[in-house]
Amino acid sequence: MLNIHNLSISFQGEYLFEDITFKLGLGDRIGLIGKNGAGKSTMLRILSKEQEADTGQIAADKDLKVGFLKQDIDFDFGKTVLEESYEAFKEIKQCETKLEAINSQLAERTDYETESYNQLMVDLNDIQHQYEILGGYNYQGDTEKILQGLGFKREDFNKLTDTFSGGWRMRIELAKLLLQNNDLLLLDEPTNHLDIESIIWLENFLKNYSGAVVIVSHDKMFLDNVTNRTIEISLGRIYDYNKPYTKFLELRKEMKIQQLAAQKNQEKQIQQTEKLIEKFRAKASKATMAQSLIKKLDRMDRIEVDEDDNSVMSLNFPVSIAPGKVVVEIEEVSKNYGDLEVLKNVNLSIARDTKTAFVGQNGQGKSTLAKIIVGEIAHEGNMKLGHNVQIGYFAQNQAEYLDGNKTVLDTMIDAANESNRSKVRDILGSFLFRGEEVEKYVKVLSGGERNRLALAKLLLQPLNVLIMDEPTNHLDIKSKNVLKEALKKFEGTLLLVSHDRDFLQGLVNTTYEFKDRSIKEYLGGIDFYLEQRNLENLREAEKRTIVKEQPKENNKKSYEEQKKLKSLNNKLSNIESKINQLEKDIKNDDVALATNYDETVADPSFFDTYQSKKHNLEQLMEDWGLLQEQIDSLS
Repeated sequence: MLNIHNLSISFQGEYLFEDITFKLGLGDRIGLIGKNGAGKSTMLRILSKEQEADTGQIAADKDLKVGFLKQDIDFDFGKTVLEESYEAFKEIKQCETKLEAINSQLAERTDYETESYNQLMVDLNDIQHQYEILGGYNYQGDTEKILQGLGFKREDFNKLTDTFSGGWRMRIELAKLLLQNNDLLLLDEPTNHLDIESIIWLENFLKNYSGAVVIVSHDKMFLDNVTNRTIEISLGRIYDYNKPYTKFLELRKEMKIQQLAAQKNQEKQIQQTEKLIEKFRAKASKATMAQSLIKKLDRMDRIEVDEDDNSVMSLNFPVSIAPGKVVVEIEEVSKNYGDLEVLKNVNLSIARDTKTAFVGQNGQGKSTLAKIIVGEIAHEGNMKLGHNVQIGYFAQNQAEYLDGNKTVLDTMIDAANESNRSKVRDILGSFLFRGEEVEKYVKVLSGGERNRLALAKLLLQPLNVLIMDEPTNHLDIKSKNVLKEALKKFEGTLLLVSHDRDFLQGLVNTTYEFKDRSIKEYLGGIDFYLEQRNLENLREAEKRTIVKEQPKENNKKSYEEQKKLKSLNNKLSNIESKINQLEKDIKNDDVALATNYDETVADPSFFDTYQSKKHNLEQLMEDWGLLQEQIDSLS
């Protein structure tokens, strides 16, 4: 499908990557990973032919169709959601225009016997045939299906794209790509503007996608669920393995251990050979042997250990002063954007030192409520901050809060005060802006570098409450882990707007779901919230079953059946509870394997227990199925 050979590109005299070679084949779903600034987005631009490499060749199959989702897109306004989505079908739309023109002529003309009229009929038949082959009779239904999968409602279809946020416009662009039947999809951070439900939908879509996909993403769970191959760009080289992200990390770790062991053995051989050379060199009778050993050393291929780019930012959020017990109090708050009502009579109280997540579909008011709390937008109802509250705010659209024409250093100096201006360079260094990098203009920074700069700016202000709106967008996986650990240690109050399941796990202790202009509280983390949603859906199904009434003449039988049905439902609930607990335990074991492999496997009973849990889960799932069949047959 696509062959990349000896590709190189440099930036300001330094190579992003040099002489790299790899192939893309049908069915490849590749996770392209690496640190911010390693060259991932540049690689996608080269593969899409938007940018040329300095050296190297790219050989592609004839008529290869490539779709490219960029982080930042240019959008034409004035079209509805459906009209913009239909832009994916340019050939079909051209056919429709031709058909409309021919039908218009046929309706007006009466020279039925002429050759030109006959030619119109021939053209009509040809274009209708082409229209059918291109999928002209199905494209509208396909479009609606994709848009709904990405979170749009039917009532949104005829709204102008101008009325949607940047995140929703990005979804329309993604919908267009998914509708085009491209052979190769290049997706740069596709999950950045998606809520949890849409991410799961996209995962399922990409798993069944017949072409090749290259994904730049920092969502570990998304990469593990979708990809079957990982290519890492690190220090100008690539590491390519047919494994999803977590298994790739394990394999890379094992290979490095093997390389170190082989290098150690080779060093011993070299030292022994050098001793023999010194010993033989002094004797004339052994001089020939000494020369032979020297040549042997010269011919030896020295084993090199793969270098790792282990530079990570250093982050710590100090608390300024202790606030009051309640940091935010919201009563009957509502917010409208013109005719669109986003929040209606919302009540919320956030206590000191809590860590809270706002989750839900985009457009449901999460970011709006965050902006209300920081005083950025007007609203109806009452919002009151507690005593001594000092808020640090990280906005989702960070690029709009940073001046692209300033350098990194000037951005920080302008935000600093007399007490911390002298620390600016030290803070930038801890965020990996070192040496000449502080003189870079903000407009040339990658998305992840802009986020790092925004985080660095937060440290220049006193705060005891952190409100962060999608802080992990564009951050590489190592930087995300550093941020997560810093937020775990943060002793103040944290409010997170996020769709990143992996990031939220183990970090928050309260979750608010935003839906239909209101919010619902879940007194637990993100896993608890997802479990509760699943259990709630099952209970609804059970209620529909139990409500069915039996004929009056079978009252005695009906009572016995109801009694049995109640017993079966109790058993079903008990099994579901066990399934949820086992799934949670297995997930924790998977996380332990991925993050602390050596320490985890040091326990000799670990894998036995792990397999036992999986076996028990399978058995419980079978039992659940049998019980559900009995319940269905009774009802």
